[in-house]
Amino acid sequence: MQILTPGHRYVAANFENAEHGQTIQFIEKQPVSEGSTEIVTVNDGTTNEELIAVLVDRLNFLNGKFPCRENAIAITHLETALLWLNKRTEDRKKRGVEGTNQK
Repeated sequence: MQILTPGHRYVAANFENAEHGQTIQFIEKQPVSEGSTEIVTVNDGTTNEELIAVLVDRLNFLNGKFPCRENAIAITHLETALLWLNKRTEDRKKRGVEGTNQK
C-alpha cells in the first residue's frame, strides 16, 4: 500500500504484480474558510463505509466457496465496524452536525 495523500488517496498493490496497483480515492472535504463549520468537497471519492461493505461482500463470497472460522470472524468484525460508523453518522444527523466540521 502506498499513501499518495494521507487520509484520502492510496494505491493498493495488485496481488500478482505488486509494482502496479489500484488507486483508492476517499472523499476529501475542507472548511469553506478558516474558522467556518461549513465544509465543501474538494475531491470526490468513496467512504470508509463503502469500502468496508465491499470487503464484507467479498469475504462472504469467498467464505461461501471455502468456509472457515477465520473468515466468519473477519466478516463479523467488519460488520461491527460498519455498524459503529453508521451509528456515528446517525448520531451526527440527529445532532444537526452531519456535513460540518463540528464534533
